[in-house]
Amino acid sequence: MSTLSDLIHRQGLASEEDIDWLHMLIGDAQLLADLAFADIVIWTPTADGSFVSVSHHRPSSAATLFYRDVVGQRIKPQWSAQVSGAFEEGKIVDSSSPDWYEETPTRVLAVPVMRRLNPTSAENAPRPIAVLTRHTNLSETRTPSRQELTFNECADDLFGMIAAGDFPDLGAPSGPRRGAPRANDGLIRLDVEGITTFASPNALSAFNRMGFVDELEGESLAEVTTQILPGKQDIDESLPLVVTGRAPWRTDIEARGVTVSLRTIPLRHRGERAGAIVLCRDVSELRHQERELITKDATIREIHHRVKNNLQTVASLLRIQARRARTEEGAEALTQAMRRVSAIAVVHDTLSEGLNQAVDFDDVFERVLMLIAEVASSHNTKVHPIKTGTFGVLPSEYATPLALALTELVTNAVEHGLAGREGKVEIVAQRDAENLTVLVRDNGVGLPEGRVGAGLGTQIVRTLIQGELSGRIDWHTVMGAGTEVTIEVPMRFIRG
Repeated sequence: MSTLSDLIHRQGLASEEDIDWLHMLIGDAQLLADLAFADIVIWTPTADGSFVSVSHHRPSSAATLFYRDVVGQRIKPQWSAQVSGAFEEGKIVDSSSPDWYEETPTRVLAVPVMRRLNPTSAENAPRPIAVLTRHTNLSETRTPSRQELTFNECADDLFGMIAAGDFPDLGAPSGPRRGAPRANDGLIRLDVEGITTFASPNALSAFNRMGFVDELEGESLAEVTTQILPGKQDIDESLPLVVTGRAPWRTDIEARGVTVSLRTIPLRHRGERAGAIVLCRDVSELRHQERELITKDATIREIHHRVKNNLQTVASLLRIQARRARTEEGAEALTQAMRRVSAIAVVHDTLSEGLNQAVDFDDVFERVLMLIAEVASSHNTKVHPIKTGTFGVLPSEYATPLALALTELVTNAVEHGLAGREGKVEIVAQRDAENLTVLVRDNGVGLPEGRVGAGLGTQIVRTLIQGELSGRIDWHTVMGAGTEVTIEVPMRFIRG
């Protein structure tokens, strides 16, 4: 399915500002569909004078008229004149008689989409950028309830604002927060003074759970909110503007262990305030889950931080022990153990800085290379490390063994291939959809046949790559020309 931008760019008739405006409008198209009890389709003009659908939203409050999605389709002849009229005249065009769509009687309303040039003035673009159509299924016509009548009135108000360039509002938040309220979650209609003229049953229930026991209708929503909020609670500074219907913002209110999310849509008529729609939703469970996740994230980060500190302590103890070792062989064994512990500590240090259990391994490896400088200095070696390619993001269960394996390989290259001389160690990382491939090569003396993979370090590498990462490793050495090691790790395990 093509995106909105793709569909519009194919026509070449819209600016980036037009596309941004349509993205904001489409963000509220589901709300319009639910309020109007109808399918909402947005059409943009084509170079040949026709229109193509770039968005289609079905109502969750009524039966849809369209069984199949119409996005990407050209407008049908039966709607063309009405949509063209709305586009050319910049006015809302209602169908004069029922329209039939696949043997179903429908009513079509065409609304020109005007774009406001900036949030501080009432100036619009010179002509509509699109046309929104409302397709109402008349086959299920019955006596509407008061809630349905109010929802439809709210929809008509918003359609009028769309045609006037007042909706969507440039001052509204850029995107919905998790748990953003929808029409069916709870709707309150306010007049210009902030008095409730209608409250849906779900909205009334939400406020009842917070401790308000009377009817909302006829009450000032701001005063009701003041009554139910605890006196010592810190209040969001945007709350007064939200509950009086003066700003298109969102906020949460919490009382008696219940959290309700509020979103206000100020209504305008001919540029003047005409009241507001306040959407509300009980998000107590969502916010509880979010707080739990934040607590767990903080706990996990603290665990990684403490593990890192403990590993660094162990590395320090091994360093001290190595300095006091009586034999050169014992000192070297302790120094190697210290480096291995330090490599693992680097991964945990990186994990302690983030909110997820994945790490940017390129950053980890840059820090691992710093450990190699210490190896080079102890072997009277001048090393030029060269890294090309990218490792990408890896989960922690793969980052730790890979960091330890690469530490061993680069250490071996310095200790055995470049000992006492100047040279380079090149690390090449290649990642595609199937595998992560890493090459470690040096231009040292190389290893004689029979010694490749015989040491403890190479045995550790083989265990890590083959046992923990389900990968494969291959050593290739040429006497006098250096050593090359190839690691290949299947990506299917990394993604899992």
